[in-house]
Amino acid sequence: MTIALTLSACGGGGGGAQPGGATSPGGLEKTQLLVGVVPVPSSAPLFIAEKRGLFKAEGLTVKTEIIQAPQAVMPKILNGSMDAFLTSYVSLMAINDTGAARLKLFQHSQEAAPNVAGVVVAKGSPIRTAADLKGKTIAVNVLKALGQTLTNAHLQEAGLKPDDAKYVAVPFADQISALSSGTVDAAWLVEPFLTAAKKGGATQIIDTTDGVTAGVPIDGWGVSEQWLTQNPKTAAAFHRALAKAQQIAGEDRKAIDEVVPTYTQIPAEAAAAMTLGKFSMRADQAGVQKLADLLHGYGYLKAKVDVAQLFAPMSG
Repeated sequence: MTIALTLSACGGGGGGAQPGGATSPGGLEKTQLLVGVVPVPSSAPLFIAEKRGLFKAEGLTVKTEIIQAPQAVMPKILNGSMDAFLTSYVSLMAINDTGAARLKLFQHSQEAAPNVAGVVVAKGSPIRTAADLKGKTIAVNVLKALGQTLTNAHLQEAGLKPDDAKYVAVPFADQISALSSGTVDAAWLVEPFLTAAKKGGATQIIDTTDGVTAGVPIDGWGVSEQWLTQNPKTAAAFHRALAKAQQIAGEDRKAIDEVVPTYTQIPAEAAAAMTLGKFSMRADQAGVQKLADLLHGYGYLKAKVDVAQLFAPMSG
């Protein structure tokens, strides 16, 4: 079931949306936005922007819809009923590669730090290392996306081939039960699910955000090229608010901890205990290029990617 969260009750200085789709008195092409968010820490800057009144100050009313994967909301992005969404860099590149949409990275959110994402096994499992995963089944939230890509890099480092393990798609929220029931042998989890699994007795055998994949860019906010072209003033206002919130997230851990429980099922105490990645203003393009090259090398992308072309003008 779709969960909708209303952020701002009313618009700010730019005025509300006008009948018939007319621009607001402040010149914004539209003042009410729908943004797809994933219930993970990377979405925190959007909620910080709401909490601090940054959207209201730009004349924007922002509503959110919980999504599981960007691919599922592409119809809404293409028809304009959803304006922006949180996306991993992998998913954004994969969607562009299929030709289903032409997307740009609008604002970076988070890059990896140790223990932000990893592969775990059930308590008592005989699997202890990456090499032990040969012939085993690994749950990932989305096939041929970030989890599979990062895990493959560590399997290769352990002397295995990417197809030596079988990957199956299981939502993060269902992975711990899948492990417990033996439906899968291992699971790739991100925070806060990773901490929850370890507290429940699961053992982490691979840190997929360290070692060979240290510092990998994780995700950011995506928009379509068409949306940018049609809504330049709105895009600029939305980006100003998001960028200010991103800076706050990067400088004040407590700001993240305060909002995470409001859009996830994570209690405040657990939110404060989570391991977070780095909330920097911009992604390292060399890191994005390395990720793109991995994806192409595994055959997940048909075409090589020039990552400089992925970023919206205001994102850099």
